[in-house]
Amino acid sequence: MINQNLYPRFLRARVVEALADTPVVLIHGPRQCGKTTLARWVGEEENFAYYTFDDDVQRAAAQADPVGYVADLPERVILDEVQRVPELFTSLKAEVDRRRDPGRFILTGSANVLLVPRLGDSLAGRMEILRLHPLSQAELAGEDTGFLSLLFKVSFRAGPSGKRLGVKLA
Repeated sequence: MINQNLYPRFLRARVVEALADTPVVLIHGPRQCGKTTLARWVGEEENFAYYTFDDDVQRAAAQADPVGYVADLPERVILDEVQRVPELFTSLKAEVDRRRDPGRFILTGSANVLLVPRLGDSLAGRMEILRLHPLSQAELAGEDTGFLSLLFKVSFRAGPSGKRLGVKLA
């Protein structure tokens, strides 16, 4: 069970939204930024099974028979540290093409997962990629300041010195 005293992650809502319409959701980012914790938190609420490729047995099974491994997976599953088993991507593609239901797979991986050549080719158009950054000050405080939304509003203007003009932050 996931510890309920977690810092809220603003990406959580986007993960849930992506699962509603995309077969595969990849949460990627630097080491120790909370990818596994976020995936397990969302997955626990949605009844996902969890497998990690940090486990030597899971990794060896997936590498030895990627087609059989994917075929034996539960209906909804989290595959943690997928960059460790690049052989799996074409089997995931085949499974998604066979049955394109949304919200079937949550993948996690470090930033270098996007450098795996088979990933881009095999899961293009089947996967939403979400980048998780380390905890922000707003997440640590437990409140969304709305700064990024404000920053991208049309009314936000910066003068030549870079100072805010015409916008008051609460």
